[in-house]
Amino acid sequence: MRKTIFYKTEKGLLPEEIVMVKDDLEIFIDEKKANSPEFAENFEEGYLNFKIGVILRQAREQMGITQSEIAEKLNTTKSVISRMENHADDIRLSTLRKYAKALGKKVTLEIN
Repeated sequence: MRKTIFYKTEKGLLPEEIVMVKDDLEIFIDEKKANSPEFAENFEEGYLNFKIGVILRQAREQMGITQSEIAEKLNTTKSVISRMENHADDIRLSTLRKYAKALGKKVTLEIN
């Protein structure tokens, strides 16, 4: 895969081509997606759930709050918070909002 980026110089924009190298896992995933529409559909959904959990954990850690502390704010247990951050399947929007509010943040949604 090649990508062209442009650098601003005194003479204007100059292009530089960069070769992007995929690792073995990315190649394997791309091949599986190409050969199995079911895998591709399930992969995307699973990856989205994974990203949601990572976003929750990163937001909590940036605020310097432990899982136990956020659990207390949400009137739940540390194990529930752990499940949310590690397996965010079917997490309700209302739950996301409460989690964000406990961190003094808000949830924004975008449809592409």
